[in-house]
Amino acid sequence: MPIPDYQSLMLPVLRLAANGETRVPEAADKLADQLGLSVEEREEMLPSGRQRLLHNRLHWAKFYMTKAGLIDSPARGRFVASELGRKLLGTNPVSINVDTLKNYPAFVEFYAASNSGSSSGDAAAIDAGEAIDSATSATPEEQIDSAQALLNQALKADLLQRILAQSPTFFERAIVDLLVGMGYGGSHEDAARRLGKTGDGGIDGVIDEDRLGLDRIYVQAKRYAPHVGVGRPEVQGFVGSLVGFGATKGVFVTTSSFSTPATDFVRHLPQRIVLIDGDRLADLMIEHGVGVRVARTVEVKRLDEDFFVEE
Repeated sequence: MPIPDYQSLMLPVLRLAANGETRVPEAADKLADQLGLSVEEREEMLPSGRQRLLHNRLHWAKFYMTKAGLIDSPARGRFVASELGRKLLGTNPVSINVDTLKNYPAFVEFYAASNSGSSSGDAAAIDAGEAIDSATSATPEEQIDSAQALLNQALKADLLQRILAQSPTFFERAIVDLLVGMGYGGSHEDAARRLGKTGDGGIDGVIDEDRLGLDRIYVQAKRYAPHVGVGRPEVQGFVGSLVGFGATKGVFVTTSSFSTPATDFVRHLPQRIVLIDGDRLADLMIEHGVGVRVARTVEVKRLDEDFFVEE
């Protein structure tokens, strides 16, 4: 079953905490068993790959209930239901969510300060607390990852659009920059001499795989509009050229896409052929800083538990 959102986890987390002190990993294991999660679901990560999704949602369920006074933290990394939390459980609630927590002044004050940047308890701050979107089921990390994914999708579309508006020579130079940025081709000058200069036998360029030039990669680059895909005949022609050169490695790059027959064709070849479509090309350019620059950096800091350990 899908992992419940953090609001849906609040009641199960509080019930676990009412059974005695526990830790997030222990609680995650128990909740996973209760929910019947598969091994894959238990190990599912946030899009950033930095934390398990279940642990993240459990953490925020615990954190918000702590701010409402429903959960206490008696020791480092441990939590337990408070008297207020036990009192709430005594009412046999069907669920606990953000709207439930808004009934507790401590939580309203916390969220008002978070939203307004103020620690005051004036009416404006209370209004900010009351404006919490209880329909939001994503944790803060999930919201950050989602926003970043949306921005990247827009950036990828802009990248490909700008590449298509440039000349074929510009596209070749962009591929040079990308391959050098990825560590291929030795120096930029060596890569530039090799790529886009051969024009021989269906090969657009040759680049060193390593800085010593112990092996070479043959490159084909096609700057196509999105609706013009690369089919098997073009890929097959590229492979034929590799065979003619006695080459075993090739990269076919396009700004559009590859047909299913084309991708199926390269899977069973003795040569190692990598197909890079427009989507992956844009991903690689963003990852290696080619044609893009950092517009804003957001630091997300966590509590340093080691700092608070007394010798």
